[in-house]
Amino acid sequence: MKKIVKFLCVAMVCVIGAALLTGCGGEKKTAQRELKVYNWGDFIAPDVLKDFEKETGIHVIYDTFATNEDMYVKVKSGGSDYDVAVPSEYMIKRMIKEGLVEKIDTSKLSNYKEIGDQYKNLPYDPKNEYSIPYMWGTLGIIYNKKMVTEPVDSWGMLWNKKYSKQIFMLDSPRDSIGIALKYLGYSMNTVNEKELDAAANKLIEQKPLVLAYVVDEVKDKMIAGEGAMALVWSGDAMFMKEKNPDLEYAIPKEGTNLWFDSMVILKGTKHMAEAEEFLNFMTRPDIAKRNVEYIGYATPLPSVQKQLDEAVQKDIAAYPAADILKNTEVFDDLGDNLPKYDKAWTKVKVAQ
Repeated sequence: MKKIVKFLCVAMVCVIGAALLTGCGGEKKTAQRELKVYNWGDFIAPDVLKDFEKETGIHVIYDTFATNEDMYVKVKSGGSDYDVAVPSEYMIKRMIKEGLVEKIDTSKLSNYKEIGDQYKNLPYDPKNEYSIPYMWGTLGIIYNKKMVTEPVDSWGMLWNKKYSKQIFMLDSPRDSIGIALKYLGYSMNTVNEKELDAAANKLIEQKPLVLAYVVDEVKDKMIAGEGAMALVWSGDAMFMKEKNPDLEYAIPKEGTNLWFDSMVILKGTKHMAEAEEFLNFMTRPDIAKRNVEYIGYATPLPSVQKQLDEAVQKDIAAYPAADILKNTEVFDDLGDNLPKYDKAWTKVKVAQ
């Protein structure tokens, strides 16, 4: 009887163990590979992540942010545990300085060669050690041609009282303060407090004309004809123009911001191999083309640009001419001067 009980006990142990092992004495199941990505809202083509998961077997946890500052705060806090993020150039420079990003071994990225030389060795990452270019573009004004009949060639149009409560501004301090600075003839990277105060006062002067401060929602609002004009990023303008032919994009004569969004691997990642696979996948020409055609921003891959519709290649909203690009500024990292911009923006937002 004891032998029977002992046999049954052994059998039960094997049955229970089978739930954890491939069998009595089998090997543990391999854990699923994983990657946590933090990107701008609406900044990747539908199904691209699904295709990446299908091809690699890597499960992607995907979150979005609205501004560089939102992304920075979450990453800096250390509680997010993201592996890959897509910041803009000035924020990348700051994150490099603060040790928030890993160096990238581009020799492991077979598609790195697809990126044009003009998008490498840029001031925020001069040795191409920490970032992989994803998209680039400008900041400008989108306007409804049925509502706005005069030329839109100056930032001053955003202060035109004729369009009171028909103007959307970006709820982004660096961008909105930046265009006020440009309009006043100052650098978008100034840290001069008098100039920043002047820009804040200029935005306060404009505030009664502003219908709303927005970010991603500006696309739906302008497509629906809810406003006459808006401060927007160029790729969003391309998307809006496709949906509503009454919309057009202009880069003001005073000059504007030239920006670059790039992929980085965050410090302390536990999924370096998966992150490298993701970066390589995103720079593959067929995937890059899908993203560019969906998002509307400019690609850093010359081979992809050549495949786009001729109208897109000639559109200044996507690919501005060299003479326009000469009159642009790339945002620099403000470092310890960032509170000056925060102070100026708070002054604008609390003004009645």
